Parts: sequence; structure tokens; C-alpha cells
Amino acid sequence: MKKKHPILKTVKRIWFLIAISFTIWLVYSYQAKGVSESFLQGSDIISVKDNDDYFLFEPKQKFDKVFIFYPGAMVDPKAYVPLCRKISENGIKVYLIKMPWRLASKGYEIPKQLDLFADKTKTYILAGHSQGGKMAAQFVKKNPNLIDKLILIGTTHPRDISLANSTIPILKIYGSDDGVADERTIFQNKSKLPATTKFVKIDGANHAQFGYYGFQFGDNSARISREKQQYKTLKSILSFINQKPF
Repeated sequence: MKKKHPILKTVKRIWFLIAISFTIWLVYSYQAKGVSESFLQGSDIISVKDNDDYFLFEPKQKFDKVFIFYPGAMVDPKAYVPLCRKISENGIKVYLIKMPWRLASKGYEIPKQLDLFADKTKTYILAGHSQGGKMAAQFVKKNPNLIDKLILIGTTHPRDISLANSTIPILKIYGSDDGVADERTIFQNKSKLPATTKFVKIDGANHAQFGYYGFQFGDNSARISREKQQYKTLKSILSFINQKPF
């Protein structure tokens, strides 16, 4: 039996250690950071639920809009709780979906499986960050009659599919300093979206600050605070949601 060369064995061990270290770093870096537990407590205007499938923020007063959010790949869904709660505080029911293995590619059909679109009197807005945006676009492609508006945040997608013929309003929010979903690639894929798509650029924004988590591999440093980036994202989302369909 041929013995393995000692140098080859050493190289394999080094690569194994690098892979393990990188995985540990990913898990740590993509954990939610700076999210107060108060964000998961109810108030006079909304109730909050946390179960195995989603975080739910529901207005106590009558509402007519439902917002469903897909997290980025590997990111702790809790990292998007501040944004989703603030959206709900504006009279919108919000589902923040918890993806299997933290991968939207594995769970993007969850809202349909849970029958979240049962009430036909409501307006349904689907949104996602990064890979969550990719799979939100995929959901709309497969289920064009279930979603009334689509919001893509910090993503170069759709890239492998086309929504150019979609008739629903679409918003794309991106950061000028996003190293993961850079502006050049975003506009390379512009033809995959309808001509009516609205693009919103947030100057100084990077990729990770669309959520509350650590530094993301491949990203750039932001030139604005997380709070300012979140505020501008929220403002753009609410303006788009409340805008009458064309």
C-alpha cells in the first residue's frame, strides 16, 4: 500500500484547519449583533410572535398590507428584526422568515407552504436581502399571481432568471460601497428587470449594514453609520409600499 507523502498530509491538514476556522468565523460574524431584546416585545401598537418558522410583527389596528422578508445567506434572521419591526410600526403586518440552515434557497417556498397568502383582500409585498433577494425574485417568477410588490435589497439578482416581463412594481435598493453586490454588476443585470423598476442608491452604504450583524466576507467598510443606512432603507421601503401601483 502506497504511503501518503508527509508534505501532502501536512497540506491537507492545513486546508482542513483553514476550512474549519473559516466556518467558525462565518457562524460568529453572521450572528445578530446590537439587537435589543426590546425589539421582540409587544407594544401598544404591535404584537410580536417568535416561532420555528418566522418572527411575526402584527399591528393591533386594522391593516391591509402584508410584508414578507427573506434574510441573506447564513445570516441570523434576528439581524433583520429592527428593520422589520419598524416597518410593522407603520401599520403593516410583517413576517421575517427563518430559513432552513439559514439559506433562502432551501426555504423560499415557506410562505406558500404556510398559506400566508390566504387573505385575498390584502396587498402582499415580498422582500429579501442578498441571497434572500435572489430567492424572492425566484418566488415571484414561480408564483407571479401571489405577490403585489417586490423589493430587492443589496443583491445583483435576478441574474439567472428574468423578471423583465413582470407587471408588478419592483424596487431595488443598493449601497454605493457594497462589496458583495456592487453597483456595476447590479446594472449589468438591469435588463432582467422591468423598465419600470425603481432603483434607490444609498451613498456610503455597504452590504452588512442592511442587517445587524458582523463584517461580511468580500464587503467594503461603510462610510455611514448602520443607523443611518437602516433609516434610509426603511424610508425607501415605506415610500414604495405606500405608492399606488402603476
